Amino acid sequence: MLEMRPDCERCGTDLPANAHGAFICSFECTFCAECADAMDERCPNCGGELTDRPTRTGERLKANPAGTKRYFPG
Repeated sequence: MLEMRPDCERCGTDLPANAHGAFICSFECTFCAECADAMDERCPNCGGELTDRPTRTGERLKANPAGTKRYFPG
């Protein structure tokens, strides 16, 4: 199951699990759309492709909440 990280690792923008606009690589490194575009959809950590992260909503989100550990180094 995806960890659903709560923020962009590059700029710190909040990325709620129930909203579109998050991009992830196969290691779940997570970035906002603006940062993903700026990095040409390539993960700076592993070099992998960044793709749209699916959303998690409703009862599924309640039963399986998003992660709370923030990854932005700022």
